[in-house]
Amino acid sequence: MIVWLNGTHGAGKTTTSTLVQRLLPNARVLDAEKVGEVLMDIKPGLPATDNFQHWDPWWPLVVETARRILHYAGGILVMPMTVLVEDYWREISAGLAEHGIPVRHFVLHVDQTALRDRIQNDTDLGPSPFRFAYMQPYAEAARTWLHNEAEVIDTTHITADEAAHRIAESVLNH
Repeated sequence: MIVWLNGTHGAGKTTTSTLVQRLLPNARVLDAEKVGEVLMDIKPGLPATDNFQHWDPWWPLVVETARRILHYAGGILVMPMTVLVEDYWREISAGLAEHGIPVRHFVLHVDQTALRDRIQNDTDLGPSPFRFAYMQPYAEAARTWLHNEAEVIDTTHITADEAAHRIAESVLNH
């Protein structure tokens, strides 16, 4: 099984994924961003883009990487990754379904005011123009399709630990 943690940049996916992994038996974290980093390291580079998710190889490589890891190690993969383009999510979820891999899709939601504050006051990364740039695309995806495709966990007023427990509870009781 895959437990996919979606949501905008700065919502707490990476932190929450580590906590979820500890709560689920035989779980591992696979950050699909690493697949994108492999593509970014190709020399000479692939066609210019502002987001590696726009490269066609990214979606099938995410599916194939997850499939092979699950085949090799079994268990549960917790995958923190923002996917705001509906077609990309459809490609990934259909690819996983073709291999019979169940996906529990969660969105970590933060209201815009709290998110702006988190990004502005992030002590690790500092204010991030990249994260700010995705606030509006996230809001649009949430309004049009994303929240209909997942279990939404509002993290505006809860800790990452509380969010992780809600997700683990939902996975274990489903």
